[in-house]
Amino acid sequence: MTSSPASTWTGMVPVDDTALAVSDTRGPGFPVVYLNGSYADHRPWRPVIAELGTDWRHITFDERARGRSKRSADYSFEACVRDVDAVLEATGVDRPLLVGWSYGAALAVHWADRNPDRVLGVVSVDGAVPYGLTGEEGRERIRRLFRRMRLLLPLLRPLGMAARMTADQHADVNIEANEINASIEPVLERLTCPVRYVLATGASLGGGQEEMEQMRASLDPVLARNPNVRVSAKVASNHSHILRKDFRAIAEAVRETAAAHDQRAH
Repeated sequence: MTSSPASTWTGMVPVDDTALAVSDTRGPGFPVVYLNGSYADHRPWRPVIAELGTDWRHITFDERARGRSKRSADYSFEACVRDVDAVLEATGVDRPLLVGWSYGAALAVHWADRNPDRVLGVVSVDGAVPYGLTGEEGRERIRRLFRRMRLLLPLLRPLGMAARMTADQHADVNIEANEINASIEPVLERLTCPVRYVLATGASLGGGQEEMEQMRASLDPVLARNPNVRVSAKVASNHSHILRKDFRAIAEAVRETAAAHDQRAH
């Protein structure tokens, strides 16, 4: 591990057949663990972290084959769950506040469901809603999208927007994510920790305005049945730009979630 004057440490955390690039600011407040989108590295979280400031403990990491982390033979969702556990063990954090964007939101929700006594709360940024492209038609739509993007993927990697995977591997991750989201409603209904959503309202790559509205509306039955789950904000951004354009709303949702936890504790 390496340390900076601000006491932040960074290093590679081994897990399974790979190693993850991890950063921990070691701040004095709640430990906030940021979980990235499907193919993104940790960099899109920087505006949120800057907005929250040094009173919090910010922990970021790059998933397998993203950013500075190593490749692996396993890019499954269950491997990502194991990676969260490995990062928590390496940083000595027992009770995190999880903040996930897109794929990372589903990961945060599932980890919280499996560890109800260990999680402070969850902030879901435009993800973890009960909607997904499933069945053979959905799978083929995803495969076609990534086949069309295969020449673009190497150009997106330095920007933190693609993984060091083949187009087929990118598609496999997305297909599994859609199946997990489509069946996430019972998981959301079981959550007992504070959960706050920040939802975009714009269209997105691979999804038009109407489809994205339908996707986000799928959360409404959960909101009606589980009082622990609330929408903190709806913002004008789209799915891709929400961390950059609406970082203040996301930071406020983190504060709101921490306050809800404190209120319960007292």
